[in-house]
Amino acid sequence: MIEFRMPSLGADMEAGTLVEWLVKPGDRVKRGDVVAVVETQKGAIEIEIFESGRLERILVDLGTKVPVGTPLAQILTDQEPRVRPTAVAAVPPPTAPAPSLAAPPIVAAPGTKRTRASPAARKLAETHAIGLAGIAGTGPGGAVVCADVERALATVPALPEKPRRIGLDLDAMRTAIAAAMARSKQEIPHYYLAHQVDVGLSEAWLARTNAERPPGRRLLMGALTLKAAALAVRRFPAFNGFYREGRFEASGGIHPGVAIAIRGGGLAAPAIHDADRLALDDLMVHLRELVQRMRAGRIRSSEIADATITVSSLGERGVEALYGVIYPPQVAIVGFGKV
Repeated sequence: MIEFRMPSLGADMEAGTLVEWLVKPGDRVKRGDVVAVVETQKGAIEIEIFESGRLERILVDLGTKVPVGTPLAQILTDQEPRVRPTAVAAVPPPTAPAPSLAAPPIVAAPGTKRTRASPAARKLAETHAIGLAGIAGTGPGGAVVCADVERALATVPALPEKPRRIGLDLDAMRTAIAAAMARSKQEIPHYYLAHQVDVGLSEAWLARTNAERPPGRRLLMGALTLKAAALAVRRFPAFNGFYREGRFEASGGIHPGVAIAIRGGGLAAPAIHDADRLALDDLMVHLRELVQRMRAGRIRSSEIADATITVSSLGERGVEALYGVIYPPQVAIVGFGKV
C-alpha cells in the first residue's frame, strides 16, 4: 500500500486545497492518470498519479487545505497482493434488553440538550449539512426520524453552487511569481553569459522543411532552440537539476520548462519531459499542445513540478538578448534573443 500525497507544485507552494476527485475508491488507476484537482495560489492544477493499481481509500475531504506532502489517498499497487481481512472470533456482546421493533433506537447523550433522533435520521441530516434542532420530531418521545429530516430538506431552498475557479488565477500567479523572483535574487548568486550563434544553416533547413508541409505541421525556430538547450545540458549536466538543502542534485532526466506568456498578464514555465530524446516533430507537437493547455488554464502537476531548467525567448518580440532570473530550486535559465 502506498500513499498518494499532496505534491509540491513549485518552490513557492506550501499547501493546496483539494477541490475535486476524478476517481473513487475501488477505481483502477494507471501511471499518468489525472485523478484529482488541487487549487493552489496559481489556480486549479490537475494532479497525476505515478503508480498503477487500485484506489483503496480517500484520506482528505473536498475543500480541505493541507500542506505539501500530506497523504491524500491510499493506493494498492499492482505489485501488492490484495490482502483479505483476517477472520476474528466473534465475541458475544453484553446482554442488553432488545429494542422495540416498533420504533428505531433513539440517540441522546445523558445530561445534554442534544436533539433526540434516530441514528439514521442523524446521519441523513449530517449528509445534507442541516441541523436537527429546528426539526419537529414525530418519533417516540418527539424524536426526529428520517421522514422528519426529509420533510425539512424539501423546505430548504437550494443554495447556488459556488463556482470553482477553473484554470489559472492570474492575479495570484503574479503575486507568486513576484515572491519567487524576489527570493531568487536574494538567495541565488546570479551571473550572466551571452554568446552569439550563427543559425543560418538552421534557418535554411527550416525553410526547406516547412516548404513541403501544411501550416499545421510546420516547425518553429523555438523548437530548434529548445532542442539545442536540451542537448546542451545533456553535455553539461551541472546546469540541469536542483539546489536543495545546501547541495546540488543532478536530474536524471532533461525536462526544460518553457516560459509561456498567458493572455491577461500571467507567466508560467511548464516542463516538456525528456526533450533531449524527442524528435523535432514530436517536440513541436508537445510545444503546441502545452501552449494551448496552458493558455486554457488546464495544466498538470508534473508539468509544473518537474522542470529541471527554464528556457525562455523574447526573440519574436525583437529583443536582442534575454537575461533571466533563475526559478528556484533550479540552478540555471537559458534565454534566446531574436535571429
